[in-house]
Amino acid sequence: MATARDDLAPLSARSAILSLMLGAHPNPLTPADLARAGQFLGIAPSTVRVAVTRAVADGDLRRTDAGYRLGERLIQRQAHQDEAVHTADKPWDGTWEMAIVVTTGRPGSERAILRDALKAHRLAELREGVWTRPANLQRPRFSDPVLQTFTATPEQDPGDLASSLWDLAGWAREGERLLERLSTTPEPALRLATAAAIVRHLSADPLLPVELRPSDWPAAELRETYSAYQRELSELAALPR
Repeated sequence: MATARDDLAPLSARSAILSLMLGAHPNPLTPADLARAGQFLGIAPSTVRVAVTRAVADGDLRRTDAGYRLGERLIQRQAHQDEAVHTADKPWDGTWEMAIVVTTGRPGSERAILRDALKAHRLAELREGVWTRPANLQRPRFSDPVLQTFTATPEQDPGDLASSLWDLAGWAREGERLLERLSTTPEPALRLATAAAIVRHLSADPLLPVELRPSDWPAAELRETYSAYQRELSELAALPR
């Protein structure tokens, strides 16, 4: 019989180092700091050095006099990740954000970039070119020259509309599975892999108002669990010299 840990696999050396820095918000880490962290995660120092060199070459890390810091792309990713873990919503008045694409004939690559950006802002596609979500988040509305944006109140039942836009039951099941995985996984490398999966899962949380969430919605527990794990990462990043 399969267990919840059967599909666990340690992250690659590069992913492990980047996940450590993304999650722990450490001060700059020296090569010695990274080697110690790698050793704790079962990664050989030589492998850590190669992974860090490649990450610097690709712009994911940058080397400063004080040590290694995240590159610009990963700083943006960290901000999105932090939004997922420390979301701030506001009382919901029943209205929905709407974003409608009003420009046609754009290249496929531009359409894909816009879709990714709208999804990152937690909007869902009602039909082609029409995106929406409950207006309950304390963050600037997404804007783009090809969009017209406004607020609307749908005639359809809002719970039914939310369920049609997002697979809420599937998201909740996966969240419960990840919680169980982390609670039963003692190995540091596998805990890091599971925590990385949790934060990816939280990035897909539609951040619905409480009125539209299923009663067994595990998002709050996932956030609390990941925040506790971030403290583990911070301790790892600050291992004594």
